[in-house]
Amino acid sequence: MSLVLPHSPRRAPITGSRLARVAAGAVVLVVLLPLLALSWTALQGSGDLWPHLIANVIPHALLETTLLVLGVGAFVAIIGTGTAWLVAVCRFPGRGVFEWALLLPLAIPTYIQAFVYVDAVHPLGPIPTLIRTSFDLRPRDLWLPEVRSLPGCIILLGLVLYPYVYLSARAAFLVQTASVLDAARTLGAGAGEAFFRIALPLARPAIAVGVTLALMETVNDIGASEFLGVQTLTLSIYSTWLNRSSLPGAAQIALCMLALMFALVMLERWGRRHQRTGNIGDRARPPARRSLSAGAGALAFLACLLPVLLGFVLPAGHLALAAWKRMAFHGVSQTILTETANTALFAALGTVLALLLGFAVVVALRTGALRSALALRLASLGYAVPGTVLAVGLLVPLAGFDNLVSNLSQQLTGVSTGLLLSGSGAALIIAYVIRFLAIPIGGLEAGYGKVGTTLDMAARSLGEKPGGVVRLVHLPMLRPALGGAALLVFVDCMKELPATLMLRPLNFETLASHVYAEAARGTYEDGALAALLIVLVGLVPVILLARLSRPRQG
Repeated sequence: MSLVLPHSPRRAPITGSRLARVAAGAVVLVVLLPLLALSWTALQGSGDLWPHLIANVIPHALLETTLLVLGVGAFVAIIGTGTAWLVAVCRFPGRGVFEWALLLPLAIPTYIQAFVYVDAVHPLGPIPTLIRTSFDLRPRDLWLPEVRSLPGCIILLGLVLYPYVYLSARAAFLVQTASVLDAARTLGAGAGEAFFRIALPLARPAIAVGVTLALMETVNDIGASEFLGVQTLTLSIYSTWLNRSSLPGAAQIALCMLALMFALVMLERWGRRHQRTGNIGDRARPPARRSLSAGAGALAFLACLLPVLLGFVLPAGHLALAAWKRMAFHGVSQTILTETANTALFAALGTVLALLLGFAVVVALRTGALRSALALRLASLGYAVPGTVLAVGLLVPLAGFDNLVSNLSQQLTGVSTGLLLSGSGAALIIAYVIRFLAIPIGGLEAGYGKVGTTLDMAARSLGEKPGGVVRLVHLPMLRPALGGAALLVFVDCMKELPATLMLRPLNFETLASHVYAEAARGTYEDGALAALLIVLVGLVPVILLARLSRPRQG
């Protein structure tokens, strides 16, 4: 999914709706309020803590974050682009399976990937034990690379996030006209030269978009970096707020993160600046797949197998085995069932609200209540804001609202209402909605692109009011877009960790926070079932995405 929504063509407005305009304005205000509150909180100053942060925390965290971003960016660009080219234009054993299997690592959140590998490769873990047993080695004779390091974090995050680049690069390679590559070959260019000088430059905008999305997920990560000993800006925000009880200090670090995210968004815009210049026409034929020799085919098979094996098969298999052992000895605990219910309930509430608000904004633009697509872009900003930054930005306005209501209730009835939003879980649901509102907005905007305005005009000419047009014409045609958006938002809410850690009520756990807590205690087997449930649910949209991304024959 792209962060930059396509500009909607100007449509003839049906009528101006004040209610739709007010609803869309309220949605934009809800999204912008945490960012405004974050800036206001940071400007309050953190007293004596700021000199300490600027001298000891921010430089190191910024350096670690920058190195992590650069490493992950290079890793996902190489793996995602290379596998996309092999699958798109080459013919080798297993290509049809790898076409969809290379997307499977998307089902595993970054913190679960780190959770698995820390448990699997420690000296007494299953992988070192299997190697020692198979080759009759002593513990001191076996050396494995250190996972708890910056290089380890780069590789593990890259194994999960490369499908963003693979998906966009593969789509770009499939739409490139064969005549261009054929012309290059007739001029004496080999396969490698045609790739580097023709195909790769044409696909560069799509690759930049995929890399940017992967880097945004990297910056948003908190669990993997903490498990692997990498002090990122995200982790610094969490530790400053939790360990030092300094909300202004956390807000000041969060502003540094926002600057980094802004730079990533600018990178995506830069990568997309020539995206519309490569239109190849309706009669252009895609590049023909080239059969590889036996040796080259074996290398291509191995190049596609390793990311799937290390990014999905090994961690998913380890989780399944650990969860089976746990259930065999202890069964399924009531705690897991409660946390599963908590996760499903909050994810469902966040999904419903995100769909309703996203639908309100898109309908307001469609019906002419909004004259510009700017509201859609502003309402989609939350996707570019890391969960920790969003949580810090929400704390002040929500606390202010709770205090205002409590004071009014105290004056009128003599009874204090306490923490209505901050202490009830509503804050977490609000964070889910703001963070993932871009998904239904983007899906519905694309869905509306297939609904011609002539249908609206026909319904209006028959005397139907705007609300009736939306209910009788738009909704039935937008059901696929609504269903797809609901599925993606639900799964993203289930996997979200940073905002959940900071905003969940006391004594309230979700599957994500349960995995984090077990990893923090080092009791990995106890968190395996919760991690496996998250992975299984995450597989559903990945499977649907794999089906939708298959090229149509003819």
